[in-house]
Formats: sequence, structure tokens, C-alpha cells
Amino acid sequence: MFEKLKKHWGVNGFNLTLILITFACGGSLCGYAARKLLTLINIDKGFIWLLIYLLTVTILWPFAVLMVSIAFGQFNFFKGYLKKIKKRMSGQKSTLHSVAIFASGAGSNAEKIIQQMEIAAKAGKGSFKVDLIVCNKPTAGVLSIAANHQIDTLLIEKEQFLNGDGYATELTARGIEFIVLAGFLWKIPVTLIKAYPNNIINIHPALLPKYGGKGMYGDKVHQAVIAAGEKESGITIHYVDELYDHGNIIFQAKCRVDEKDSPSTLAQKIHQLEHQHYPEVIDNLLQMRKSR
Repeated sequence: MFEKLKKHWGVNGFNLTLILITFACGGSLCGYAARKLLTLINIDKGFIWLLIYLLTVTILWPFAVLMVSIAFGQFNFFKGYLKKIKKRMSGQKSTLHSVAIFASGAGSNAEKIIQQMEIAAKAGKGSFKVDLIVCNKPTAGVLSIAANHQIDTLLIEKEQFLNGDGYATELTARGIEFIVLAGFLWKIPVTLIKAYPNNIINIHPALLPKYGGKGMYGDKVHQAVIAAGEKESGITIHYVDELYDHGNIIFQAKCRVDEKDSPSTLAQKIHQLEHQHYPEVIDNLLQMRKSR
């Protein structure tokens, strides 16, 4: 039972324990508060008293559990949990996959993905929605892009990300189903990969398996390609696993490397490929999942 709950909620054993304690304490608190409130009403205990008691408990429970969740560090989980309950009770059902984009810099790829999403949504052909931008730099340009498109942001801290649960608890609580890396420079921890198996993808500015690995990003990749005398380069979109730039390849596109190319001119060619293909590949992947 507990293993099923951990998998369903995407949490580790420690966080599951805190969540269950929060449920128990929140239930006890709202029960106690409901009895205290009913002492103010002059009604004998019986069917009517029980009916009012149950109604009061139902109303108080969300507030009680949220208050208790703060003490146990589970506020974000329960905020997302209550949102899901509200959506189910209202009969709302979204067929769009909820996506989080992880980015560390200016966010040009993130913006293209968001624009593609908005165009598809207007045409009634969308497969996903970007619900969250995750960033590790408080001054990164991608945060302004998120603000412009009214998308929630999550600024993450390195120790918690790499040595904690990789923010998996918060992401699952927010209903995130799929993660897109778009210029995100930190290595994805195993805890997050296990929470989102085959649901994290990355784009690399070279034709993997060449010119990948630790430290190979941005102009460092283009410099290596030019120094090796390569005649072509390109992009690789792949699933993320425990190793740098190692997961199964989903898509590649190529461009020529001319003799006069510098790292900056080659970067421009690569950016064109990224902007052209990354949003489309994401949409195709999630369209296939949507039709299952």
C-alpha cells in the first residue's frame, strides 16, 4: 500500500510519512474545532447535531490540513492536492499534459516552446500546457519570459535539488507530468529521474554521442566541433538518464560547418535548429501520449 502511495504521489518514504502525519493531525484538528464550534449552538446530540458536525468538518478540513502542512514542510504538496480535488469535484477534465520547463539562462528555447503551445491552443490542437518554469538563477532572463506569459515559476536551491528529492514532491503536487530541459545546466538527480521515468527530455547542441558529457554546453561544444574539423553539427533531443547527454535519442537535425564558421556563427545555426524542431518534437511526443 505504502509503495503504491509513494509511486502515485511521486514522493520518498520520509515525505510520505510526513504527508500521512499531516492527514492525521489535520483531521484531528478540524474534528476538535468542529466540536468546539458546536458547543456554541444549543442543539442536543442526535441526527441533526451529527449532520451539522459532519458538514462543519468538511468545510474546516482543507484549512486545517493546510495549516498543519506548514509545520511539516508539506504545504506545496497539499496545495496541489486540494487543487486536484477541487478540479475533480467541479467536473473539470484537462486532456493537456502539464509540462515544466527547466532553464538557466535567457530562455529563447523556452519562449519558442511557450509560443508553440499558445498557437496550438488557439487552434484547438494543443497537446500540452506549460504550467511551470523552474530556474536555478534569480537573474535569468527566462523568469521574465514566464512573467510575460503569466506562468508560475519555481526558483530552486542547489543542495535541495542535488541532495534532496530534486523537488519531485513539489512538482508532482503541482500536477507536472513531463519535464523539458531547455538550457538547464545542473545535472538531473537520480531521485527526480526515478520520479519521472521517460518523462524528462533534453536538447543538446551537437550530434550525440559526439561532443557530450560533463562541461560540454554552449560555446564549449561549438569550439570543440570546429577544432575537430567537423563538416557538420546539429542538435540532439534525447531522454534524460543518470549520465550526462546519454539517454535514448529521440530526434536529430544537422547543419553544415563551414570553414569560416566561428563558435558564435555556428551557435546561430544551432539556435535556428533548436527553435525550429524542439517545440515540434515535444508536441509530437505528447500528442502520441494523449492518443493512448
